[in-house]
Amino acid sequence: MADLCNKVEENPMENGDEKEKEKAGEGVSRDGSIHGFESLHRLLSASLKPEIFKEVSRLLVGLNCGRVLETVALPESAVTHSSKYDFDVQAFCFHADKELLRQPRVVRVGLIQNSIALPTTAPFLDQKRAIMQKLKPVIDAAGASGVNILCLQEAWMMPFAFCTREKRWCEFAEPIDGESTQFLRDLARKYNMVIVSPILERDVNHGETLWNTAVVIGNHGNIIGKHRKNHIPRVGDFNESTYYMEGNTGHPVFETAYGKIAINICYGRHHPLNWLAFGLNGAEIVFNPSATVGELSEPMWPIEARNAAIVNSYYVGSINRVGTEVFPNPFTSGDGKPQHADFGHFYGSSYFSAPDASCTPSLSRCRDGLLISDMDLNLCRQLKDKWGFRMTARYDMYAELLSKYVKAEFEPQVIIDPLLQKKAL
Repeated sequence: MADLCNKVEENPMENGDEKEKEKAGEGVSRDGSIHGFESLHRLLSASLKPEIFKEVSRLLVGLNCGRVLETVALPESAVTHSSKYDFDVQAFCFHADKELLRQPRVVRVGLIQNSIALPTTAPFLDQKRAIMQKLKPVIDAAGASGVNILCLQEAWMMPFAFCTREKRWCEFAEPIDGESTQFLRDLARKYNMVIVSPILERDVNHGETLWNTAVVIGNHGNIIGKHRKNHIPRVGDFNESTYYMEGNTGHPVFETAYGKIAINICYGRHHPLNWLAFGLNGAEIVFNPSATVGELSEPMWPIEARNAAIVNSYYVGSINRVGTEVFPNPFTSGDGKPQHADFGHFYGSSYFSAPDASCTPSLSRCRDGLLISDMDLNLCRQLKDKWGFRMTARYDMYAELLSKYVKAEFEPQVIIDPLLQKKAL
Protein backbone atom coordinates (compact mmCIF):
# COMPACT_ATOMS: atom_id res chain seq x y z
CA MET A 1 0.00 0.00 0.00
CA ALA A 2 1.36 3.44 -0.94
CA ASP A 3 2.90 5.54 1.82
CA LEU A 4 0.99 8.74 1.01
CA CYS A 5 2.38 12.16 1.89
CA ASN A 6 0.52 15.22 3.05
CA LYS A 7 -0.19 17.91 0.51
CA VAL A 8 2.07 20.95 0.71
CA GLU A 9 0.87 24.46 0.02
CA GLU A 10 0.20 24.84 -3.68
CA ASN A 11 1.43 27.77 -5.71
CA PRO A 12 -1.47 30.07 -6.61
CA MET A 13 0.68 31.56 -9.40
CA GLU A 14 -0.10 28.95 -12.07
CA ASN A 15 2.13 29.50 -15.07
CA GLY A 16 3.61 27.80 -18.10
CA ASP A 17 6.56 26.40 -16.24
CA GLU A 18 4.40 24.08 -14.11
CA LYS A 19 4.34 21.46 -16.87
CA GLU A 20 8.09 21.80 -17.21
CA LYS A 21 8.50 21.03 -13.49
CA GLU A 22 6.26 17.98 -13.72
CA LYS A 23 8.15 16.72 -16.78
CA ALA A 24 11.49 17.17 -14.96
CA GLY A 25 10.17 15.26 -11.95
CA GLU A 26 8.61 12.45 -14.03
CA GLY A 27 7.15 10.19 -11.30
CA VAL A 28 7.42 12.84 -8.58
CA SER A 29 3.97 14.12 -7.62
CA ARG A 30 3.22 17.73 -6.77
CA ASP A 31 3.02 16.71 -3.11
CA GLY A 32 6.66 15.61 -3.34
CA SER A 33 6.03 11.86 -3.16
CA ILE A 34 7.27 9.32 -5.72
CA HIS A 35 4.07 7.72 -7.02
CA GLY A 36 2.62 8.12 -3.53
CA PHE A 37 5.68 6.78 -1.66
CA GLU A 38 7.59 8.96 0.78
CA SER A 39 11.03 7.86 -0.37
CA LEU A 40 12.80 5.77 -2.98
CA HIS A 41 13.72 3.20 -0.33
CA ARG A 42 10.07 2.70 0.63
CA LEU A 43 9.00 2.49 -2.99
CA LEU A 44 11.58 -0.23 -3.67
CA SER A 45 10.70 -2.10 -0.49
CA ALA A 46 7.03 -2.24 -1.48
CA SER A 47 7.69 -3.04 -5.14
CA LEU A 48 10.43 -5.67 -5.11
CA LYS A 49 10.50 -9.25 -3.87
CA PRO A 50 12.24 -9.42 -0.47
CA GLU A 51 15.30 -11.26 -1.78
CA ILE A 52 15.71 -8.76 -4.62
CA PHE A 53 15.14 -5.76 -2.36
CA LYS A 54 17.81 -7.08 0.01
CA GLU A 55 20.42 -6.99 -2.76
CA VAL A 56 19.25 -3.64 -4.11
CA SER A 57 19.36 -2.16 -0.61
CA ARG A 58 22.88 -3.53 -0.10
CA LEU A 59 24.03 -1.70 -3.22
CA LEU A 60 22.19 1.53 -2.40
CA VAL A 61 23.00 1.96 1.31
CA GLY A 62 25.98 -0.37 1.75
CA LEU A 63 26.90 -2.57 4.69
CA ASN A 64 28.07 -1.39 8.09
CA CYS A 65 31.08 -3.47 9.18
CA GLY A 66 29.92 -6.12 6.71
CA ARG A 67 26.37 -6.26 8.10
CA VAL A 68 23.01 -4.79 7.20
CA LEU A 69 22.46 -1.53 9.07
CA GLU A 70 20.37 -2.24 12.17
CA THR A 71 17.25 -0.36 13.16
CA VAL A 72 16.79 0.97 16.71
CA ALA A 73 13.63 0.73 18.78
CA LEU A 74 12.58 4.11 20.17
CA PRO A 75 10.56 4.87 23.31
CA GLU A 76 6.80 4.68 22.93
CA SER A 77 6.51 8.40 23.72
CA ALA A 78 8.62 9.29 20.67
CA VAL A 79 6.56 7.04 18.41
CA THR A 80 3.34 8.49 19.83
CA HIS A 81 4.61 12.03 19.20
CA SER A 82 5.44 11.18 15.58
CA SER A 83 1.91 9.92 15.02
CA LYS A 84 0.18 12.76 16.89
CA TYR A 85 2.16 15.54 15.21
CA ASP A 86 2.56 13.79 11.83
CA PHE A 87 6.31 13.56 11.37
CA ASP A 88 8.40 10.73 9.99
CA VAL A 89 10.68 9.08 12.53
CA GLN A 90 13.39 6.51 11.82
CA ALA A 91 16.31 5.22 13.89
CA PHE A 92 19.40 3.16 13.03
CA CYS A 93 22.70 2.03 14.52
CA PHE A 94 26.20 2.24 13.04
CA HIS A 95 28.58 -0.24 14.65
CA ALA A 96 32.37 -0.31 14.75
CA ASP A 97 34.60 -3.33 15.16
CA LYS A 98 35.43 -4.28 18.74
CA GLU A 99 38.87 -3.00 19.81
CA LEU A 100 41.24 -4.40 22.42
CA LEU A 101 42.52 -1.09 23.84
CA ARG A 102 39.51 1.22 23.50
CA GLN A 103 35.95 0.94 24.69
CA PRO A 104 33.14 1.73 22.20
CA ARG A 105 32.38 5.46 21.91
CA VAL A 106 28.68 5.40 21.05
CA VAL A 107 26.82 8.68 20.63
CA ARG A 108 23.17 9.12 19.65
CA VAL A 109 22.69 11.80 17.00
CA GLY A 110 19.53 13.33 15.55
CA LEU A 111 18.52 15.37 12.49
CA ILE A 112 15.28 17.32 12.07
CA GLN A 113 13.77 18.35 8.75
CA ASN A 114 10.61 20.43 8.54
CA SER A 115 8.34 22.59 6.43
CA ILE A 116 7.30 26.08 7.44
CA ALA A 117 4.25 26.34 9.70
CA LEU A 118 2.34 29.34 8.30
CA PRO A 119 2.05 30.91 4.84
CA THR A 120 4.78 33.44 4.01
CA THR A 121 2.09 36.14 3.98
CA ALA A 122 1.51 35.79 7.75
CA PRO A 123 3.08 38.35 10.14
CA PHE A 124 6.76 37.56 10.57
CA LEU A 125 6.62 37.10 14.33
CA ASP A 126 3.70 34.70 13.94
CA GLN A 127 5.66 32.70 11.36
CA LYS A 128 8.71 32.39 13.61
CA ARG A 129 6.72 31.47 16.71
CA ALA A 130 4.66 28.92 14.74
CA ILE A 131 7.82 27.16 13.55
CA MET A 132 9.09 26.96 17.12
CA GLN A 133 5.76 25.58 18.28
CA LYS A 134 5.83 23.05 15.45
CA LEU A 135 9.36 21.89 16.24
CA LYS A 136 8.90 21.60 20.00
CA PRO A 137 7.21 18.14 19.87
CA VAL A 138 9.87 16.87 17.44
CA ILE A 139 12.67 18.05 19.74
CA ASP A 140 10.81 16.53 22.69
CA ALA A 141 10.73 13.22 20.82
CA ALA A 142 14.48 13.48 20.25
CA GLY A 143 15.02 14.25 23.94
CA ALA A 144 12.82 11.36 25.03
CA SER A 145 14.84 9.10 22.73
CA GLY A 146 18.10 10.07 24.44
CA VAL A 147 19.60 12.01 21.53
CA ASN A 148 22.96 13.49 22.55
CA ILE A 149 23.55 15.80 19.56
CA LEU A 150 20.74 17.30 17.49
CA CYS A 151 21.03 19.40 14.33
CA LEU A 152 18.28 21.49 12.73
CA GLN A 153 18.01 22.51 9.06
CA GLU A 154 19.49 25.62 7.46
CA ALA A 155 17.73 28.87 8.52
CA TRP A 156 15.17 26.76 10.37
CA MET A 157 13.51 29.74 12.05
CA MET A 158 12.19 31.32 8.84
CA PRO A 159 11.05 30.58 5.29
CA PHE A 160 13.94 30.23 2.85
CA ALA A 161 13.23 33.64 1.31
CA PHE A 162 16.65 34.12 -0.26
CA CYS A 163 15.22 33.67 -3.75
CA THR A 164 13.17 36.85 -3.61
CA ARG A 165 15.91 39.49 -3.23
CA GLU A 166 13.42 41.40 -1.06
CA LYS A 167 15.14 43.05 1.88
CA ARG A 168 12.16 42.81 4.21
CA TRP A 169 13.05 39.18 4.98
CA CYS A 170 16.14 40.48 6.78
CA GLU A 171 13.80 41.15 9.72
CA PHE A 172 14.07 37.44 10.56
CA ALA A 173 17.78 37.86 11.36
CA GLU A 174 18.69 37.75 15.03
CA PRO A 175 21.84 37.93 17.14
CA ILE A 176 23.64 34.79 18.28
CA ASP A 177 21.86 34.90 21.65
CA GLY A 178 18.49 35.85 20.15
CA GLU A 179 15.03 34.36 20.50
CA SER A 180 15.73 31.12 18.60
CA THR A 181 18.87 30.43 20.62
CA GLN A 182 17.10 31.10 23.92
CA PHE A 183 14.31 28.71 22.89
CA LEU A 184 16.82 25.94 22.17
CA ARG A 185 19.05 26.64 25.19
CA ASP A 186 16.21 25.66 27.50
CA LEU A 187 15.65 22.41 25.59
CA ALA A 188 19.39 21.65 25.53
CA ARG A 189 19.49 21.94 29.32
CA LYS A 190 16.30 19.93 29.75
CA TYR A 191 17.54 17.00 27.68
CA ASN A 192 21.30 17.26 28.34
CA MET A 193 21.65 17.60 24.57
CA VAL A 194 24.01 19.51 22.26
CA ILE A 195 21.95 21.38 19.64
CA VAL A 196 23.22 22.85 16.37
CA SER A 197 20.99 25.77 15.37
CA PRO A 198 21.47 27.25 11.86
CA ILE A 199 20.01 30.78 11.77
CA LEU A 200 20.15 34.03 9.83
CA GLU A 201 22.50 35.96 12.11
CA ARG A 202 22.52 39.72 12.72
CA ASP A 203 26.04 40.65 13.86
CA VAL A 204 25.22 43.54 16.18
CA ASN A 205 28.90 44.14 17.00
CA HIS A 206 29.89 44.71 13.38
CA GLY A 207 27.44 47.14 11.85
CA GLU A 208 24.52 44.66 11.95
CA THR A 209 26.07 42.61 9.16
CA LEU A 210 24.07 39.49 8.23
CA TRP A 211 25.52 35.99 8.11
CA ASN A 212 24.23 32.47 7.49
CA THR A 213 25.36 30.98 10.79
CA ALA A 214 25.20 27.77 12.80
CA VAL A 215 25.13 28.30 16.57
CA VAL A 216 26.44 25.40 18.65
CA ILE A 217 24.62 25.13 21.97
CA GLY A 218 26.19 22.93 24.64
CA ASN A 219 24.35 20.30 26.66
CA HIS A 220 24.24 22.69 29.64
CA GLY A 221 22.51 25.36 27.58
CA ASN A 222 25.73 27.31 27.06
CA ILE A 223 26.77 28.75 23.69
CA ILE A 224 29.94 26.91 22.64
CA GLY A 225 30.51 28.92 19.47
CA LYS A 226 29.39 29.60 15.92
CA HIS A 227 30.32 28.88 12.33
CA ARG A 228 29.39 31.00 9.32
CA LYS A 229 28.62 29.55 5.89
CA ASN A 230 31.78 29.46 3.77
CA HIS A 231 30.33 29.16 0.26
CA ILE A 232 27.43 31.22 -1.13
CA PRO A 233 25.58 29.91 -4.23
CA ARG A 234 25.05 31.99 -7.31
CA VAL A 235 22.89 29.58 -9.27
CA GLY A 236 19.23 29.65 -10.29
CA ASP A 237 16.93 31.15 -7.66
CA PHE A 238 19.55 30.98 -4.92
CA ASN A 239 20.25 34.72 -4.68
CA GLU A 240 21.80 34.44 -1.23
CA SER A 241 24.58 36.99 -1.74
CA THR A 242 21.79 39.61 -1.62
CA TYR A 243 21.54 38.87 2.09
CA TYR A 244 24.94 37.68 3.34
CA MET A 245 28.46 37.04 2.12
CA GLU A 246 30.97 34.22 2.55
CA GLY A 247 31.73 33.42 6.18
CA ASN A 248 34.85 34.45 8.11
CA THR A 249 35.10 31.72 10.74
CA GLY A 250 37.27 29.23 8.84
CA HIS A 251 36.63 25.53 9.50
CA PRO A 252 36.10 25.23 13.26
CA VAL A 253 35.58 21.90 14.98
CA PHE A 254 33.66 22.05 18.25
CA GLU A 255 34.69 19.64 20.98
CA THR A 256 31.48 18.81 22.83
CA ALA A 257 30.66 16.45 25.68
CA TYR A 258 29.80 13.81 23.08
CA GLY A 259 32.43 14.20 20.38
CA LYS A 260 34.05 16.60 17.92
CA ILE A 261 31.55 18.10 15.50
CA ALA A 262 31.60 20.57 12.61
CA ILE A 263 29.03 22.19 10.34
CA ASN A 264 29.39 22.39 6.56
CA ILE A 265 26.44 24.63 5.69
CA CYS A 266 24.47 23.82 2.51
CA TYR A 267 26.38 24.89 -0.63
CA GLY A 268 29.69 24.00 1.03
CA ARG A 269 28.90 20.34 0.28
CA HIS A 270 29.77 20.98 -3.38
CA HIS A 271 33.36 21.92 -2.42
CA PRO A 272 35.60 18.93 -1.59
CA LEU A 273 38.26 21.09 0.06
CA ASN A 274 35.65 22.44 2.45
CA TRP A 275 34.87 18.89 3.62
CA LEU A 276 38.61 18.17 3.79
CA ALA A 277 39.34 21.14 6.05
CA PHE A 278 36.87 20.01 8.71
CA GLY A 279 38.49 16.58 8.62
CA LEU A 280 42.00 18.01 8.95
CA ASN A 281 40.81 19.87 12.05
CA GLY A 282 39.70 16.59 13.62
CA ALA A 283 35.92 16.40 13.09
CA GLU A 284 34.23 13.09 13.91
CA ILE A 285 30.74 14.17 12.82
CA VAL A 286 30.04 16.86 10.22
CA PHE A 287 26.51 18.20 9.79
CA ASN A 288 25.30 19.56 6.46
CA PRO A 289 22.15 21.62 7.15
CA SER A 290 20.73 22.54 3.75
CA ALA A 291 17.85 23.92 1.70
CA THR A 292 17.77 22.51 -1.81
CA VAL A 293 15.17 21.67 -4.44
CA GLY A 294 14.72 18.61 -6.62
CA GLU A 295 15.14 20.02 -10.11
CA LEU A 296 18.49 21.53 -9.15
CA SER A 297 20.28 19.00 -6.97
CA GLU A 298 18.50 15.77 -6.13
CA PRO A 299 20.76 13.45 -8.20
CA MET A 300 23.74 14.89 -6.30
CA TRP A 301 22.15 14.67 -2.85
CA PRO A 302 22.82 10.96 -2.07
CA ILE A 303 26.39 11.17 -3.38
CA GLU A 304 28.32 14.19 -2.13
CA ALA A 305 27.95 13.83 1.64
CA ARG A 306 28.42 10.08 1.49
CA ASN A 307 31.61 10.54 -0.51
CA ALA A 308 32.82 13.12 2.02
CA ALA A 309 32.25 10.65 4.86
CA ILE A 310 34.31 8.05 3.03
CA VAL A 311 37.29 10.16 1.97
CA ASN A 312 37.51 12.07 5.27
CA SER A 313 36.78 9.17 7.64
CA TYR A 314 33.99 10.84 9.61
CA TYR A 315 30.21 10.63 9.91
CA VAL A 316 27.99 13.07 8.02
CA GLY A 317 24.43 14.14 8.82
CA SER A 318 22.67 15.68 5.79
CA ILE A 319 19.49 17.71 6.34
CA ASN A 320 17.14 19.25 3.78
CA ARG A 321 13.92 21.13 4.47
CA VAL A 322 10.52 19.98 3.18
CA GLY A 323 7.68 21.44 1.16
CA THR A 324 6.96 24.22 -1.31
CA GLU A 325 7.26 27.74 0.11
CA VAL A 326 5.13 30.20 -1.86
CA PHE A 327 5.97 33.91 -1.66
CA PRO A 328 3.57 36.82 -2.16
CA ASN A 329 5.54 38.49 -4.96
CA PRO A 330 6.75 36.55 -8.02
CA PHE A 331 10.43 36.72 -8.93
CA THR A 332 12.74 35.69 -11.77
CA SER A 333 16.04 33.84 -11.85
CA GLY A 334 17.74 35.52 -14.77
CA ASP A 335 17.77 32.17 -16.58
CA GLY A 336 14.99 32.81 -19.07
CA LYS A 337 12.23 31.04 -17.15
CA PRO A 338 8.91 32.83 -16.54
CA GLN A 339 8.44 34.60 -13.22
CA HIS A 340 7.35 32.33 -10.41
CA ALA A 341 6.48 32.55 -6.71
CA ASP A 342 8.32 29.53 -5.28
CA PHE A 343 11.72 27.83 -5.36
CA GLY A 344 10.26 24.45 -6.16
CA HIS A 345 9.85 21.48 -3.83
CA PHE A 346 12.32 21.06 -0.97
CA TYR A 347 12.58 17.28 -1.05
CA GLY A 348 13.63 16.45 2.51
CA SER A 349 15.42 13.08 2.26
CA SER A 350 17.72 13.74 5.23
CA TYR A 351 20.15 10.89 5.97
CA PHE A 352 23.33 9.81 7.76
CA SER A 353 26.54 8.56 6.13
CA ALA A 354 29.34 6.60 7.81
CA PRO A 355 33.06 6.45 7.00
CA ASP A 356 32.75 2.80 5.89
CA ALA A 357 30.48 3.85 2.94
CA SER A 358 27.26 2.71 4.60
CA CYS A 359 24.35 5.10 5.03
CA THR A 360 20.82 5.15 6.36
CA PRO A 361 17.69 5.19 4.22
CA SER A 362 16.47 8.77 3.94
CA LEU A 363 13.59 10.47 5.67
CA SER A 364 10.42 11.42 3.81
CA ARG A 365 10.53 13.63 0.71
CA CYS A 366 7.39 15.47 1.80
CA ARG A 367 6.84 15.28 5.58
CA ASP A 368 8.59 16.68 8.61
CA GLY A 369 10.94 14.14 10.11
CA LEU A 370 13.31 13.09 12.87
CA LEU A 371 16.19 10.78 11.99
CA ILE A 372 18.15 9.21 14.85
CA SER A 373 21.31 7.18 14.69
CA ASP A 374 23.62 5.57 17.21
CA MET A 375 27.16 5.82 15.92
CA ASP A 376 30.34 4.38 17.37
CA LEU A 377 32.95 7.07 16.82
CA ASN A 378 35.69 4.43 16.96
CA LEU A 379 34.77 3.68 13.35
CA CYS A 380 36.44 6.94 12.25
CA ARG A 381 39.92 5.84 13.35
CA GLN A 382 39.34 2.28 12.17
CA LEU A 383 38.68 3.46 8.63
CA LYS A 384 41.67 5.81 8.73
CA ASP A 385 43.82 2.82 9.63
CA LYS A 386 42.21 0.63 6.97
CA TRP A 387 42.48 2.96 3.97
CA GLY A 388 45.39 5.17 5.00
CA PHE A 389 44.02 8.22 3.20
CA ARG A 390 45.83 10.59 5.56
CA MET A 391 49.13 8.80 5.01
CA THR A 392 48.82 8.42 1.24
CA ALA A 393 47.54 11.95 0.51
CA ARG A 394 50.11 14.36 -0.93
CA TYR A 395 49.25 17.52 0.97
CA ASP A 396 52.64 19.01 0.18
CA MET A 397 51.95 18.75 -3.57
CA TYR A 398 48.40 20.10 -3.20
CA ALA A 399 49.63 23.01 -1.07
CA GLU A 400 52.29 23.88 -3.64
CA LEU A 401 49.77 23.85 -6.49
CA LEU A 402 47.22 25.92 -4.57
CA SER A 403 49.83 28.48 -3.55
CA LYS A 404 50.63 28.95 -7.25
CA TYR A 405 46.99 28.91 -8.37
CA VAL A 406 45.93 31.85 -6.20
CA LYS A 407 48.58 34.10 -7.79
CA ALA A 408 47.77 36.28 -10.79
CA GLU A 409 50.67 34.89 -12.84
CA PHE A 410 49.57 31.26 -12.47
CA GLU A 411 50.09 29.04 -15.49
CA PRO A 412 48.49 25.56 -15.63
CA GLN A 413 50.87 22.60 -15.80
CA VAL A 414 50.02 21.44 -19.32
CA ILE A 415 52.38 19.43 -21.52
CA ILE A 416 51.57 19.92 -25.19
CA ASP A 417 52.05 17.14 -27.70
CA PRO A 418 55.03 18.36 -29.82
CA LEU A 419 53.33 17.01 -32.94
CA LEU A 420 50.44 19.39 -32.31
CA GLN A 421 52.91 22.27 -32.19
CA LYS A 422 54.44 21.24 -35.54
CA LYS A 423 51.01 21.09 -37.18
CA ALA A 424 50.24 24.55 -35.86
CA LEU A 425 53.38 25.87 -37.57
